[in-house]
Amino acid sequence: MVKYFLSLSLLFFLFINNVSAQDEVTKTDSEYIFTPVIELPTTNVKDQHRSGTCWSFSGLSLIESEMIRMGKPEVDLSEMFVVWHCYSKKAEKYVRMHSNNNFGPGGAFHDITWVMKNYGLVPQSAFTGLAIEEDKPVHGEMDEVLKNHVEAIVKNKNKKLSPVWHEAFDDLLGNYLGNIPEKFEYKGQEYTPLSFVKDYMNINPDDYIEIGSFTHHPFYEKFIIEIPDNWLWDEIYNVPLNEMIDIMDYALENGYTIAWGADVSDRGFASKTKGVAVVPDADITEMNDSELSKWENMSDKDKENELFKLNGPGKEKEITQVMRQIDFDNYTSTDDHGMHIVGMANDQNGTPYYIVKNSWGDYNDHDGYFYASKPYVALRTIDIMIHKDAVPKAIAKKLEIK
Repeated sequence: MVKYFLSLSLLFFLFINNVSAQDEVTKTDSEYIFTPVIELPTTNVKDQHRSGTCWSFSGLSLIESEMIRMGKPEVDLSEMFVVWHCYSKKAEKYVRMHSNNNFGPGGAFHDITWVMKNYGLVPQSAFTGLAIEEDKPVHGEMDEVLKNHVEAIVKNKNKKLSPVWHEAFDDLLGNYLGNIPEKFEYKGQEYTPLSFVKDYMNINPDDYIEIGSFTHHPFYEKFIIEIPDNWLWDEIYNVPLNEMIDIMDYALENGYTIAWGADVSDRGFASKTKGVAVVPDADITEMNDSELSKWENMSDKDKENELFKLNGPGKEKEITQVMRQIDFDNYTSTDDHGMHIVGMANDQNGTPYYIVKNSWGDYNDHDGYFYASKPYVALRTIDIMIHKDAVPKAIAKKLEIK
């Protein structure tokens, strides 16, 4: 399968800076003109840099916005605290499964709430995860070393696990990310990671749910979503496509932001050069032979520029439940990237888009934000995480959410 724009190896650079007043207009190089309609408060944009930890950055960005929504103090939470604990538990599960489980830097939104519940959280000041003298996450070597370690344990020629294998694994995490603090001081008060969640943040991880839309499982039930990074085998709620979009709109309209997991290797994902993610109503298969030949010899950047020669918004495909299921089944839509939806804006034609906060630092002309069209979100969403109160009451009743 060929994907025309972004490879997964490029998915490690994001940002966030609050979008400002309601009358602000944003203009891109391709003459997309956006007027914000809903702008929800969030923390500053971060940079996951050379690490596969988008799920931690976007999931914690959601929790940080939730703190603000609830009228609590703004806090910069440690992404690497979550990564440390997930890697440690992931190693244990990988060995117990005789290597028949996914092991790598990827994760899911429910990893955040699982860590909150079992280990707590800490502010960035208490644990930076930058133990190898880098100013941003650089995880290539660490990921390989950790994978080789668990592979060696599974292939153990001694025919018996030593009692120290997991301790040795955690020592590697400590060398690369630092040692997890048992206690720390924050704003003049001493906390443990668990007491920080309970006493300072006062957020219940059980209040957060995940939702998707697929036809290979019954609607209005929960199922274990079949994506490689769901190493916890956690469940999400399943709803029809139109209701998933209704939930997202209702959430934003009522002050709730959304953690968004989606495929970003689609050729309409042009967040860097155009500041948009769209589904143009045109297919490469519709090109003639000469056009196809020219396209196949283009660089990814040139393909993107060729695709968006239009001077503004163009017609997009109408997305159906069948289309998104086919793309999921055929690996055209995969769990590429975790992001944070923090508002809505209209283009110059009055067409709505979602305002998305990324975690690739200041990588584009929009301070790390971009605008995702409703067709793109409908087609490429894998799942979302929201506060359970962000679900419309009629849908919550069908899902038996209390």
